[in-house]
Amino acid sequence: MHGSLVESLCATCGAVTAWREAMALDSKCASCGGVGVIRPNVVWFGEMPYHMDRIEAAMTSASLFVSIGTSGSVYPAAGYVAMAGQLGTPTMELNLEPSDNAALFEDGRYGPATEVVTAWVDEVLAG
Repeated sequence: MHGSLVESLCATCGAVTAWREAMALDSKCASCGGVGVIRPNVVWFGEMPYHMDRIEAAMTSASLFVSIGTSGSVYPAAGYVAMAGQLGTPTMELNLEPSDNAALFEDGRYGPATEVVTAWVDEVLAG
């Protein structure tokens, strides 16, 4: 949804390329050779997140919706809990503290992710 910091995106040709080194103004696109036209392949504020159609299709067949570590205030991602609720999908929030949309979740566990996510996964695996 939000892209990857270990990829570059070319503003000229749209190529997405694995990128693990420092990115600079004189960095060259591996696909078209353009200079000064690549950026991290991440979604900035105001840009449309990636794969929205795939995400929404997956939401219709999900058996559980879990949100981990979010403010619950940035849309469209913050709206997925409401969509899950409309679909009758159980919802769980795992977060440091209740998010802005915490009231939309059926259940929530709060504290450091290293603790609450681990405990929740152990609980799920135990059946």
